[in-house]
Formats: sequence, C-alpha cells, structure tokens
Amino acid sequence: RHFQRLCWRYRRPGGAAVRDEGHPRPLSPPPLPPLTDPRPLLARLEALGIRLGLERARALLAGLGDPQFRFPTVLVAGSNGKGSTSALLASMATAAGRHTGHYTSPHLEFVEERLQIDGRPIPSERLGDLLAHLIQVAERETGAPPTYFEALTVAAFLWFAEEKVDLGVIEVGLGGRLDATNLCDPRLSLITSISLEHQEFLGDTLAAIAREKAGTFRPGRPALVWIEDEEPAVAVREAAAAIGADLRFANELVRIEGAEREGWEGQRVRLTTPVRSYNLRLALLGEHQRRNLALAVLAAETLGLDAEAITRGSAACRWPGRLEVIERPGGRRVLFDAAHNAEGATALAGFLASLGQPVDLLFGVLADKAAAEMLGLLAPHARHLILTAPPSPRAKDPAELVPLVAGRPGVTVDPDPESALDKLLALNGEVAVVCGSIYLIGALIGAVRGAPRLDQ
Repeated sequence: RHFQRLCWRYRRPGGAAVRDEGHPRPLSPPPLPPLTDPRPLLARLEALGIRLGLERARALLAGLGDPQFRFPTVLVAGSNGKGSTSALLASMATAAGRHTGHYTSPHLEFVEERLQIDGRPIPSERLGDLLAHLIQVAERETGAPPTYFEALTVAAFLWFAEEKVDLGVIEVGLGGRLDATNLCDPRLSLITSISLEHQEFLGDTLAAIAREKAGTFRPGRPALVWIEDEEPAVAVREAAAAIGADLRFANELVRIEGAEREGWEGQRVRLTTPVRSYNLRLALLGEHQRRNLALAVLAAETLGLDAEAITRGSAACRWPGRLEVIERPGGRRVLFDAAHNAEGATALAGFLASLGQPVDLLFGVLADKAAAEMLGLLAPHARHLILTAPPSPRAKDPAELVPLVAGRPGVTVDPDPESALDKLLALNGEVAVVCGSIYLIGALIGAVRGAPRLDQ
C-alpha cells in the first residue's frame, strides 16, 4: 500500500496528466480501502460452531469460480501425524523448486500459520481481505456465512489459486469425507495413523473412523496410508476397492532401517523405499516422526520429487510445538508437545522414557479427551506434575484431574496457565514439559521462546 501511494502518477482516470498553466499539478491519490483485520471476522464465524457437510462450502467455491481446481493438490488425513507429514511433504516440494501452498489446522500461535506458501504464512491483511470477500459471496450464494473452518479452507484455496502455486498440500481438518478440504480434487491422498477421536462426528469404532478418512480417496488415483492395525486397515481396503482407488500401504513398502538421535537437535533416519535408500536428517524428535517421514518420502517419490529435494526438504522441515525444545538459561530445556489424545500421549511417553530421567510436567487437556488414559501414560515420567486448564471454553477443570493421579506426590493445581508456567519454570529440574492440548502450547510457547514465529 505504501508502494501504491509512492507510485501514484498524478493522472486522471483516462491517463492524461493534469496541468495548470503548463506545470504539473498532483491529484490526491484515490482513497485506499482500510486493511481488514481477520480476527473479528473469524470470532463471529467461530460462534457458528462445527457444521459437517459440503453443500455450503461447495456453493461458496462455485461462486468464487472454483479456485480449488486451479492447482494440483495432495490431501492428508489421519488422527495423529497428518500435520507433520504434510509439513514434511510441503518442505520437500519447496526444496524441489515447486511453488508450494500448505494448509493446516489448527494453528499454534497465529491463525495466519494455517495458510503458507513456500514456508511463509499469509500476511494478516491479505487474509482479512480474502475473508471479507468470501463472506460477502457466501451470504449472496447461500444466504448465510460460512463456518470458521469453511472460511479458512476456502481462503486457502483462493489464495493458492491467485498466487499460482504449483502444488497445494492440504491437511484435512476433521475426518475427511465431509470435511471442506475434500472439495478439492487430489492427485494423491494420504492417511497417517488412525485412532479413536471425535467419535460424536466420526463414529465409535476404528473401522468407522477409517471409512470417514478414506472418503478422501479418488477413483484411479494413488492413495498412500500408514496403518498397522487390522481393523482400520480392512476398512480402508474395502473403501478403496469400492471406488477404485490405487491403495498402497506405506508400512509394507518402506523399511525404516535404523535411526539415531542427534542430541536435542533432531535425528538421523535411514529408510528404504521401492525406489532407493535414504539417510535423512530430521529435525523433528520422536520415533513416531520416523513413520511420518517414511510416508512423506513415499508421497514425494509418487509426485516425482528427486532424492536431493527429499533430502534437503527433510532437513529443512520445522513443525513447532511438536516435541519442540527451547533452551533456557543455565542449560534448562523446556519441551513443548501438542499431545492432545491418547495416541499422542503414547508417543510422548515413549520419548520421555528414552531420556532416562524424570521431568517436571505441566498438563492441561480439553474436556472431550481421554484424560485418564493420557495421565496414566505421562504421570509416571513426572517428578513434579502441575495441572492447569488450556485457554479454551472446552477446557477440563484441572481440579477434576486430581482424582486421576490420587496418591502421587508432587501434584499441584493451578487453573491459570501463565501462573502454572511460572511454577514450572521455578522448578530446578533439567527438563520441563508442557503438553496435553495445542491450545495450551499455543498460549505459552511464545513466552518461553521469547519471540513469535510468525515473521521468522
């Protein structure tokens, strides 16, 4: 906008310069529309809650000219690991020189993180302008505004189309079949792990949840999955056969030959695909990230990315808030992990066990999560355990968590997350852990890091 003002050439609409007695006379530049802040718009939409179904978003996209069909896409579904897998694949595509859009949810600190191109988030004012426009179109086309998630998904499709990306890596929000992201036409579909989640929407069995996620498959197109449990694997096979998708199980095609941690900086992973062997640097910690990496590598090969791009993209990928370590003065480390369900807690507990020493742990969880199972996995690794509430209306009262750890010494309750963080940092252990909800991580990680990541 500053550039627009500087470059105004003092011309009438027809292009002729205005002169007064032979001397140029500048005209005032036309008024610029005010910048649109996306947050008030999103706050209004968030009140609409979750409304599954594709009709509203489909009508909105049609009113915008179907931008989701103007660039090739990869659709990534799963219960855990879909964010890391999509981030790895987007990083590999960017390393290959492809102009790559990456859409993910939820965000950690800033809503702009959800929409990125070549690793850079959308400018806030651009997001605001897109949202204001598409809300207006939605009210004209459907008579009602979109939901929060629908609006951000459509904004991502619109922005990626306008920026002419070569590839869009799209992470599914909830489920798959009825998720607004499923309105694109993916060249390739991925499914990471499957566990019980959002049962009120997706079903109460692994097979039912698997079928919802397999709704992202397309006839004649490749679908890569990393599913080891028999029940969801059978359901996915049946769904793929019913529509004629080219289903491939990555856990049967890729061998993870070995891995070594490189301190707190990451790990080195050796794996072999049907195409070749790799020795990859991975900045993401945890054994579970090796599986996500293997699936991303197989997806990258399917898209035609070469070994050099895969190697550079793996090393360059960062995914904040997932076993992210922040160094504190005096050699203390604070580990943030958005383990928000039992499967995530299992992965985190495995990593904590590998440390060989107890940690100080700050835990807060949403009310609809399996808190008893999560604490059963995590509490044995804690020297001190501080229970708090994530900053969300869906947060579970930490006082209700106390009976789940009855009899354990060193348990503290503080419902205020910032105060709870102060208590955690006042402890003198070598490693402190913040976990249980991505809302808790997002609220506290900036204070420990010392600076937001949005513009980095």
